Amino acid sequence: MRIFKTLLFCFIGTTSLIAQNAKKIPEVEQLLEKMTIEEKIGQLNLLTPGGGVATGEVVSKNVEAKIKTGNVGGLFGVASPEKMKKAQDIAVKNSRLGIPLLFGSDIIHGYKTTFPIPLGLSASWDMDLIKNTAQIAAKEATADGINWNFSPMVDIARDPRWGRIAEGAGEDPYLGSAVAEAMVKGYQGTDLTANNTMLACVKHFALYGAVEAGRDYNSVDMGHVKMFNQYLPPYKAAIDAGAASVMTSFNDVDGVPSTANKWLLTDLLRDSWNFDGFVVSDYTSLNEMIAHGLGDLQAVSALALKAGLDMDMVGEGFLSTLKKSLDEGKVTETDITNACRRILEAKYKLGLLDNPYRYIDASRPEKDILTEENRKIARKAAAHSFVLLKNENNILPISKTAKIALVGPLADSRNNMLGTWAPTGDVKYAVTIKEGFNNIAPNATINYAKGSNVLNDKELAKKINVFGPRVEISNETPETLLKEAVAAAEKSDVVVAVVGEATEMSGEAASRTDISIPQAQKKLINALVATGKPVVLILMSGRPLVITEEFDLPVSILQVWHPGVEAGNAAADVVFGDYNPSGKLTATWPRAVGQIPIYHSMKNTGRPAPENDQFQKFRSNYLDQPNAPLFPFGYGLSYTTFEYSDVQLSKQKIAQGESITVSVKVKNTGNYDGEEVVQLYLRDVVRSITPPKRQLKGFKKVFIKKGESKTVTITLQPEDLKFYNGNLDFVAEPGDFEVFVGGNSNADLKKSFILE
Repeated sequence: MRIFKTLLFCFIGTTSLIAQNAKKIPEVEQLLEKMTIEEKIGQLNLLTPGGGVATGEVVSKNVEAKIKTGNVGGLFGVASPEKMKKAQDIAVKNSRLGIPLLFGSDIIHGYKTTFPIPLGLSASWDMDLIKNTAQIAAKEATADGINWNFSPMVDIARDPRWGRIAEGAGEDPYLGSAVAEAMVKGYQGTDLTANNTMLACVKHFALYGAVEAGRDYNSVDMGHVKMFNQYLPPYKAAIDAGAASVMTSFNDVDGVPSTANKWLLTDLLRDSWNFDGFVVSDYTSLNEMIAHGLGDLQAVSALALKAGLDMDMVGEGFLSTLKKSLDEGKVTETDITNACRRILEAKYKLGLLDNPYRYIDASRPEKDILTEENRKIARKAAAHSFVLLKNENNILPISKTAKIALVGPLADSRNNMLGTWAPTGDVKYAVTIKEGFNNIAPNATINYAKGSNVLNDKELAKKINVFGPRVEISNETPETLLKEAVAAAEKSDVVVAVVGEATEMSGEAASRTDISIPQAQKKLINALVATGKPVVLILMSGRPLVITEEFDLPVSILQVWHPGVEAGNAAADVVFGDYNPSGKLTATWPRAVGQIPIYHSMKNTGRPAPENDQFQKFRSNYLDQPNAPLFPFGYGLSYTTFEYSDVQLSKQKIAQGESITVSVKVKNTGNYDGEEVVQLYLRDVVRSITPPKRQLKGFKKVFIKKGESKTVTITLQPEDLKFYNGNLDFVAEPGDFEVFVGGNSNADLKKSFILE
């Protein structure tokens, strides 16, 4: 088909149609010559002995015996120098060739020093800070012997019903690409043989964030133009940044599961993008292709190997069937050798073939993990991730000597501070909001009351509590809890209610059809407002929520995501004004679930809704809601205000291959020093395929003192004007372009230029 031929054309910045043959590594080739076919297959086997947080039902058996016989290439779910040394000793001293193991782990937003969930981190729009969190995660994890990280997750997600939106950078490919690059470089550094760096694994390849109905593990149906323009760029950015490994996704692409998709894993990833690392399946995703309908375990294992999969996570399909498939001519020894070579090359790059114990040092954990400096960065990252959604009557910041009613089921809930996908974290080290308030404002009067349960549905609570007591249903009646909260409010100057989602109400296998605040907490919020006291909502969640009802109440709202180990101190820093919030949303917040999917780079139709969003019959709008979201992409308030003016372009016309500089004056017109994320959006007015209304193409985060002004410049590079056309050629078409500059995706300052 023509479409598959055109897919071999270059992606961003790539000119080669065929991947360059990597120079073979002599040490690896010498090892391959000594290996039996069984030992080569063994290197393709990734196991977990259990004891950690699994994302499936399978736990490996007879792990020690398999290591001894050379049937294991790596382990995950194991940590500490002692455990790592024991496992590595078995591989190095008891297997025939002594090939060392890889040790992997899911370190999604920090190791023991847990940072905000990735969606929260992305809201900082601070790439240096995000890179720093990845560096700290690598330093801590390698101190415990881990040398391979199943991160970053770079899936574009535009459906907040999907729980795993929490793990990524939101809806935008430009911002997502910047975050992907920062995290890969943070994990891997400049020297993978250094014992404080680790292999990154970009996931989930590909398109996993677009699962139908926002339901985890579901199918994906997407055309190639949308794929290349909107969903693939962050993966490509991670590869360009040097990501050493890639993990396949659970979904299918063009009807073929990713784990056995040759176009995806070989034609695109290796031949077009020049990826020279190795590809691992997700947890039993190889075996799950049986349920997809592609055949039995032997058949799907052969399909996956031929497609370009190198390592099988947990399922042991490769281990148990590839020799038979080889004997039957369904795979070749070259197929197996190539996959094995890529695993061994990764071990070589880490320096493991030279020193299998490079990452095993019993002295490191105490000096490298959960240090005071690491926690300081975690506190900063959390505060910088918070997004001020509303500040009713400028209630915030609150005086440190105020009488405060601190209420809500998440106000003193240590189990819910770290956030989803923090399997290596330990909740006992987390600072609760209540503790943070007492730490930062010791002269304030804190009247605490739980006020309500997270939710009162015991059956739903059981589903959420699989990995721990995230939702605790009190023995007290809901009426008693509510009465205690109202009493605390009535004797206070201001109410701070910490509400939202428990940790595992978002994340993997945590899709929700109703993404509003649970009813038990809604009753609490309304009762607090009814007291007439000023109310601040500290809102925790792993996703955008539908909070239209709460927004219409006379309350202030501070979105803090799940902030990590320093949650309470960071929240107190912002609430009491020690830090002026600067976060901006990286995913659009809908007014109603029925608007989903909703994102800033949507296209116009032939019958667009009126500019004022008023209902008009026979236009693309709803009967019961406006088209506009509650909060647009890029939105976020501050304790101060910023005024934009005087947008200038360096040129009115540019030629193909030229850049253009955009400048804007930004003045801090409020009473606080603060940071602002200046955002630049681009619209290609006329082109060969329908353009988005606007796309993010640049941003800068700047600090401006109160009363001061700064001129901010952002340069549009030639690639920023390009897109994939109907033939999947990456082109910039001549014509008119509009530039919008401001503090969110609704920026209204506009200038135009012409590309000749």
